[in-house]
Amino acid sequence: MNTYKQMQPVLLGWTQTLPVHWKIERLKFLLWERKESNNPIKTTEILSLTNTKGIIPYAQKGNIGNKSKENLEDYHLAHPGDLVVNSMNVVIGSVGISHYFGAISPVYYALVPREYINIKYCEYIFRLSIFEETLKGLGNGILDIRKRIPMTKLNNVLLPVPPRPEQDQIVRFLDWKVSSINKLINIKRKEINLLKIQRQRKLSSIITHGLKPGVSMKRTGIRWIGSIPAHWNCVPLKRCAKVKSGITLGKKYPANSNLIEVPYLRVANVQNGYVDLATVATLKVTSQETQQYQLPIGCVLMTEGGDRDKLGRGCVWNGEIKNCIHQNHIFAVTVNDKLLQNKWLEYVSASDVGRIYFDVTAIRTTNLACTNASKVLAFPIPLPPRDEQEVISNELYKILVNFDHVQIALENQIELLHELKNKFIADAVTGKIDVRGIEIPEYEFVEEEADSDADDEEETEGQEEG
Repeated sequence: MNTYKQMQPVLLGWTQTLPVHWKIERLKFLLWERKESNNPIKTTEILSLTNTKGIIPYAQKGNIGNKSKENLEDYHLAHPGDLVVNSMNVVIGSVGISHYFGAISPVYYALVPREYINIKYCEYIFRLSIFEETLKGLGNGILDIRKRIPMTKLNNVLLPVPPRPEQDQIVRFLDWKVSSINKLINIKRKEINLLKIQRQRKLSSIITHGLKPGVSMKRTGIRWIGSIPAHWNCVPLKRCAKVKSGITLGKKYPANSNLIEVPYLRVANVQNGYVDLATVATLKVTSQETQQYQLPIGCVLMTEGGDRDKLGRGCVWNGEIKNCIHQNHIFAVTVNDKLLQNKWLEYVSASDVGRIYFDVTAIRTTNLACTNASKVLAFPIPLPPRDEQEVISNELYKILVNFDHVQIALENQIELLHELKNKFIADAVTGKIDVRGIEIPEYEFVEEEADSDADDEEETEGQEEG
């Protein structure tokens, strides 16, 4: 790859050098804000900005993020070709070029390029993590990723500006390279999806058939369970477990209450097969409530609400945090260990036996769903003899770990491809590489497909913070 012969030192915060013939300009000289109101109403098409899909019609985003406002006159307008920036989440890449004419949230900025600016060049800059870092100090608010950046401050952000023909070539080069890398990422994602299907089939087969082939089978009369070994039982969970709900948030206490601060688990902490403790919230409660809602070691955590495909997902709680309680959207299931192994219940819940049961019995609203303690207690589970549960669980652990290792390896390869993509972008928009003489072949641009298993993709409409 060629490099520029002459470079100049610069003080941009995210790059130290630029080609000598490039300029440095404030954003307001490159882009201007379209402050076009939807009052009177010019469109009823609401646009939404997501981190992974960019600008999409609100109707396509499903249950992600915040609800739209009812009063369409409160919205602004975006046109095709506008760079839409979320003033509150721009520091995490909430930026995208609109391909639609529609109404946008007042916390979004619709930025229009001046004649000597390629808007795609600007979008590539805005999506760079090293550039996003420099914006964090500009926001007004409490949380780093929820600070509103006023347009007056964004206008003064300095950007590197090559001549327009050079911008166009940089965009052509990056589109080509990014598309090539996206193809590889999408192949890896398909491999992961196939692996997940194989893993789920293996898990579900063992949960309903056991490890020994050729054993005598009997029908359960339950469509999604089918037949099980003749010496097994199929019983509702209430025969061998108890269910406890958690604390309801938002309770008001008298001013003189003696409260203690304890960690508590939310739905986001309870993942399929493990507890995610990356972020653990705390809550002030009474000592009596601490005792009442404290999670017993060995219980199985199960989610009460959320996306339909994640309803009832669970994992064993091993007391990872002391004095931890749980909110009311998580059930703590305590098993009768003489009859039911907690790990067996975790695996049954994760198998098709659990996935289908909680889907068909769910109380649904659009893409969201919830269950209740009665339905959890009625959950029909295949129940081998207690010692056989342990043997199968131990073998399942080994089998599933092998699947997980392959998936981790593929995810690591995707991460490396993301790093390669980001390096191409960073090097091109800061003049570390000279792409002017590169001939771009004919190709069909390929978008990167979103991770199908990503939890709660963040829709970034938001409200302003002070």
